[in-house]
Amino acid sequence: MSNAVKAKCASPDPNEAWRQINWNKCREKVRKLQARIVKATQEGRWNKVKVLQYLLTRSFAAKALAIKRVTENKGKNTSGIDKILWSTNKSKFEAIPALKLRGYKPKPLRRIHIPKANSKKMRPLSIPAMKDRAMQTLHRFALEPIAETTGDRNSYGFRTARSTHDAIGQCFNYLSQGKSAQWILEGDIASAFDNVSHEWIMENTPINKEILHKFMKCGYIDAGKLFPTEQGTGQGSAISPVIFNMVLDGMEQEIRCKAKEIEKRDQRNPKINFCRYADDCAPRMRGRAA
Repeated sequence: MSNAVKAKCASPDPNEAWRQINWNKCREKVRKLQARIVKATQEGRWNKVKVLQYLLTRSFAAKALAIKRVTENKGKNTSGIDKILWSTNKSKFEAIPALKLRGYKPKPLRRIHIPKANSKKMRPLSIPAMKDRAMQTLHRFALEPIAETTGDRNSYGFRTARSTHDAIGQCFNYLSQGKSAQWILEGDIASAFDNVSHEWIMENTPINKEILHKFMKCGYIDAGKLFPTEQGTGQGSAISPVIFNMVLDGMEQEIRCKAKEIEKRDQRNPKINFCRYADDCAPRMRGRAA
């Protein structure tokens, strides 16, 4: 965002300053930077990617949009352990300059448990403080273009412009043909979010390592006790779904490589198709199960 726009927003009244922000220009600037990140990723220019991520996460436009997102989604009235909510225009505008890496230390997550769908088991959710949600959203803006560029072709969960309807549509395409698969193998990784390796994430997630380490190691509070986070990426965190998808990307290619091995070894083509929604996957195969 230009200095002129910033100056216009720098009203003595923060309530008025927040209302004066030109959101269309903010979105345009963020989209342009994300498009440049996509192009640099496709070209394998990772130093360029880092520079663009730096520019994006320090831009007024991205910070303002991150705050707008976390204060307007369905979790806007759910606080972290500090009980702070940004419910006024004043608090939102004053939070913009606070989204900086220098001196940043995330608060422990607030752990709650909710019932799983169609199950008596409970699902743990980790609720970050409002500022930490905004910081995660800000860095998600920088990571998501890479995840969308390098992600598996048939991955649908937590993807930009993709939904469960797209996954269902792809399943229909696989199964509606005359020579469609005769076997459907459904897989669900047990406690997938809770068991992801932090070491793998740190080595393979192309984002600022300092901020990523802070997100991973912030700990959580459950029933009044502080617990360390030595593995996993908490469900409920803004950036976790993107990181989690990047962890699982490559599964489709591995399965297709396995199909080629079967074809070479047994002189038959299993014709394996694959569809993934987060950690739920369903390979579909012709002939007997491999």
